[in-house]
Amino acid sequence: MIGLYRDGDSLLHRLPAGAKLAGLLLAGLASPFVRSSVVTAAALALVVAGYAIARMPPRVLLQMLRPLLFVMVPLGVFQTVVAGWERAFVIVGVLVALVLLANLVTLSTRTSDLIDVVVRVCSPLRRVGVNPERVGLMLQLATRAVPLVIDLGRRVREAQHARGLGASPRAFAVPLIVGALRRADAMGDALAARGFDD
Repeated sequence: MIGLYRDGDSLLHRLPAGAKLAGLLLAGLASPFVRSSVVTAAALALVVAGYAIARMPPRVLLQMLRPLLFVMVPLGVFQTVVAGWERAFVIVGVLVALVLLANLVTLSTRTSDLIDVVVRVCSPLRRVGVNPERVGLMLQLATRAVPLVIDLGRRVREAQHARGLGASPRAFAVPLIVGALRRADAMGDALAARGFDD
């Protein structure tokens, strides 16, 4: 879900990356104070409207929602049993709205622009020994690692099916972990060769 930037010239695409990150931060800070199902529904409608303003096809929104079902449906059922349907709607709705909003930011903003904002925000921390460029590098590596691990998982799954192993969790997890560790070692060696080993 990270690094999904889609080129465009909508209003959201033209907004500065700093403004979008600030809006996402404010939404996250305000989310624990949402108690009403009406406010939750309004937040969801606003986020969906944001996708329309950014001219994202409906299938993009559906692709964002599909992975959430595996977490949100059980959470919604549990909260309904424990706290009632209205509280369940608020909790699940707020989480879905935040995830969709974060994805909308990545869809309408280049990763490099987001990282530049974080580096600028971290600049005052240089006085206490924090290197903002290192923070930016760490975020860039983390952002790059997500699609790499997803691709590795896809290839492991294809190999698993080709060998007739079905849905064995061990046959999937072991090669995925080993492959991810090998890639991490290779990335560490590359960074060390460029002087980033301290």
